[in-house]
Amino acid sequence: MFDLDNTLHNASHAIFPTITANMNVYIARVLGDGVTPASADVVNAARLEYWKRYGATLLGMITHHQVSAADFLHETHNIERLEDMIRYERGLARLLKRLPGRKILLTNAPTRYSTDVMRHLGLRRHFSHHIAIENMHVHGKLRPKPSKLMLRRLLRKHGVSAQRCILVEDTLANLRTAKQVGMRTAWITQYLRMADPIGVAPLPKKLKRPAYVDVKVKSVLQLPRCMNRLR
Repeated sequence: MFDLDNTLHNASHAIFPTITANMNVYIARVLGDGVTPASADVVNAARLEYWKRYGATLLGMITHHQVSAADFLHETHNIERLEDMIRYERGLARLLKRLPGRKILLTNAPTRYSTDVMRHLGLRRHFSHHIAIENMHVHGKLRPKPSKLMLRRLLRKHGVSAQRCILVEDTLANLRTAKQVGMRTAWITQYLRMADPIGVAPLPKKLKRPAYVDVKVKSVLQLPRCMNRLR
């Protein structure tokens, strides 16, 4: 299972800053008084709190402000000239052909955005399934990564044991729960810029591999040489 943003392409270059700006405008409007948007400090505090508490800002906005998930995702991922923002490494298609097993795209991004990115990357045909955030409902509630409930349901649906599944991902919280479920884990680090979703906490100069990460590599292109450690 492959994550999309900052795993298969460099979302930190321009896409994430655009999504962040869109998200700030949306949250400021919701948290405002109906006339004046909320201040940047209020918005940033809410984003950080919801990210820490729920693993996704959207879940906090749904829980505490009753926003529409579809409306939130549409407005925050409404990006003009998306193709001009995409940066990625050459050789991704050859990599996916070389790696064994089925490949599933598992992203907390919405379907329309992730489909557009995959089309520009030229990778859609290499994945047997495309699972976006709209597909991550469990018992009628949205359960995106890092939800263990969602991961277990996904494994059951596809008839694969956790021990035979690898999550390739840039976000440590998602890798941690995948490991708790029993999956193997590969951490991609080259596109990471900040340690929090509001861009105020810089990453340490040296990224240490946590115990729940089986393989830490800079690029997904380095995965083939690590497969013996993921079996």
